[in-house]
Amino acid sequence: MLKKIFLLGSTGSIGRSTLEVVQACPDKFRICALVTNKNTELFSEQIKMFSPEYGIIYNEDAYKDFKKSGPAGKTIVLYGPAGLTAALEKCRPDIFLNAFVGFAGLEPTIEAMQYGCAIALANKETLVVAGQLIKTLLQRQQVHLLPIDSEHSAIWQCLRGEENNEIKRIILTASGGPFRKADHRQLKAVTPEQALNHPNWKMGAKITIDSATLMNKGLEVIEAHWLYDVPAEKIEVVIHPQSIIHSMVEFADQSIKAQLGLPDMKIPIQYALSYPARLPLQHLHLDFNSLASLTFEPPDFENFPCLSLAYQALKAGKTYPAAMNAANEIAVAAFLRNQIGFTDIPHIIETVLAAHQPCDIRSLQDCIAADQRAREDARQITARKQNT
Repeated sequence: MLKKIFLLGSTGSIGRSTLEVVQACPDKFRICALVTNKNTELFSEQIKMFSPEYGIIYNEDAYKDFKKSGPAGKTIVLYGPAGLTAALEKCRPDIFLNAFVGFAGLEPTIEAMQYGCAIALANKETLVVAGQLIKTLLQRQQVHLLPIDSEHSAIWQCLRGEENNEIKRIILTASGGPFRKADHRQLKAVTPEQALNHPNWKMGAKITIDSATLMNKGLEVIEAHWLYDVPAEKIEVVIHPQSIIHSMVEFADQSIKAQLGLPDMKIPIQYALSYPARLPLQHLHLDFNSLASLTFEPPDFENFPCLSLAYQALKAGKTYPAAMNAANEIAVAAFLRNQIGFTDIPHIIETVLAAHQPCDIRSLQDCIAADQRAREDARQITARKQNT
């Protein structure tokens, strides 16, 4: 039976890789809806290639321009969150794959849960901002969560068959980004162009900057806590520059299981879409004879304080992770516009967290309120830095 895929973020790096997987397995998967923010040029090409029932454009100006340009064949093109809801109601997909970046991915995840489809999650912020809320909704709606991140897919695979065994430690691997050997003086001079040059992965701009600051790994620490019900003290980060081991799990008997593979997102995407089966994936063969070495080193918490801030936010709980994420999004955007320096990013986050007034998360509105407050604080701090 064909699995119907509802793809949120089709024009981003994860979305494009997902469509490659679907294209290679036409007897297994079918795209029923494509969602983009504003890249309508690529969106148009994807609609022509996959002929989904629905297309949704989130940016209002982009939607209006698209509608002026003519019909999209048999695909019905809708606008924004209301269009998403309407398409979900009609499509009733088997899998809702969320590849949106940032806080914007949270509300669509919650919306999709109401329709009973499995959630394939590449949007880190959904669990970072609202982990307890999401877990409650998953149980209430009896919805399966399928992790897409290479690290969490690796952990998920390591835990298959281990349901009754104690997890002693989760070990998240990180490439270290392009500056893992840099000192503070060098980091202060980093430009956006340098930070966007990741040594192993091809990702969108925001995620690539997060990888360079190690905030990406901090977000994954918080995700791992919610996905696998493991406290912060049992989640360890290790720098593995080759990005061959994608993460590991240690059990009570000191045995460690690891998942290895080439650094290509099609592997975890296909695993999530085909679960519990494994499908052939062509042209991605790991040749151990060609590997010179696999090396490991501890993360540099001093020069990359974003990782420490993520651990602190997780331990503090409540709305601290939401505030941290919001401040990070504002700071990264400002850095990419050359408005602040690379080392200003963690400073802005730390300042926002120090002033944050936390509350319990009982609803989506609690998350939205915390996010908005932290964004405004981060904007004010960013403006002051620009004026000094």
